[in-house]
Amino acid sequence: MKTIEQKVAEYLLQIKAIKLSPSNPFTWASGWKSPIYCDNRKTLSYPEVRDYIRDAFAQVIKKEFGDCDVIAGVATGAIAQGVLVAQVLNKPFVYVRSEPKKHGLENLVEGVVEKGQTVVVIEDLISTGGSSIKAVNALRENGCIIKGMAAIFSYQFPTAENNFKEVDCRLVTLSNYHALIESAVANGYVTSEEVETLKSWRTDPGNWRNDLKTETAK
Repeated sequence: MKTIEQKVAEYLLQIKAIKLSPSNPFTWASGWKSPIYCDNRKTLSYPEVRDYIRDAFAQVIKKEFGDCDVIAGVATGAIAQGVLVAQVLNKPFVYVRSEPKKHGLENLVEGVVEKGQTVVVIEDLISTGGSSIKAVNALRENGCIIKGMAAIFSYQFPTAENNFKEVDCRLVTLSNYHALIESAVANGYVTSEEVETLKSWRTDPGNWRNDLKTETAK
């Protein structure tokens, strides 16, 4: 029987939420060049995948974090995912903006959450973890107790691991880079030569193949 991380990796590849292009890399918003691009928003367009991820989140949250008072999503990619999880767990939902509104109440956290409430944060993708940790800090500044963060996918960069440790936030993910590569090889998405390219990228993603022509990730 396949594990959650194996099944999610397969789904992401099947629906092309994750694209592998070792010979013609993408450019991330950060400027990094990458043979991988992940857009987990596509999972929402496939009911079978959407339901599986929702239920996997609920299962993992119960197992790893136990009960909580509120589910929070990180804008914008994890808002819909967070709502789905909150619904199945019968919990209130809030979301965290990337920056405060420039009008009205100028909220950073949208929804109702009280000081002292326990929160599990939902994220769609973890690269370095910077924006995710910003959301965690915003909730803490509102007096929330963060039980941890659950994400669909992580590139498993050491930088992200260190960043989450520094802010004392536990991170669990439904799938990850290693499970993705295993699934890609097993299902013929990449050749053995391309796997080596993927491995070399991950050792130093910030400086990888800057000489190559790139496809802009949208």
